[in-house]
Amino acid sequence: MELKYEFYIHAGREEVWNALISPDGTRSSFFGSELRSNFQPGQPFAYVGPGNDGQETVHVYGEILEFEPLSRLAYREHPGPSYYANHGDLQSRVLFQLETVGECTKLTLTNDEFTENHPSFSNAQNSWWMILSSIKTWVETGKTMNFGG
Repeated sequence: MELKYEFYIHAGREEVWNALISPDGTRSSFFGSELRSNFQPGQPFAYVGPGNDGQETVHVYGEILEFEPLSRLAYREHPGPSYYANHGDLQSRVLFQLETVGECTKLTLTNDEFTENHPSFSNAQNSWWMILSSIKTWVETGKTMNFGG
């Protein structure tokens, strides 16, 4: 199972990269969560924000696989503990890639290597469209998107 998305964003790679890793960028695009990590391969990361366990809910956590500034970010992820009792057994890989195309940045997201029968697969299909649309909007306009709920 593989999910793959390509978005063209009218901005430089620095701005798009900032949206992927900075607290302001991730809060604006990842449903209010911050990406917390030292970004060293082999080291942990977590998206933490409002949710089932209050303001410090761990939504996704795992291990950084690749970190090439302005180019590639990859991690192995697990759903947060409040989602599934067997969260540690469930995983997938996420890879963000940035390329300059003219005056734009092409953002490619690949989410693959899902554990068999991963219960979050269908949710990921929907959520990535929202997250990527939010990244594009925030980078291009400075505004966040409100999906309600």
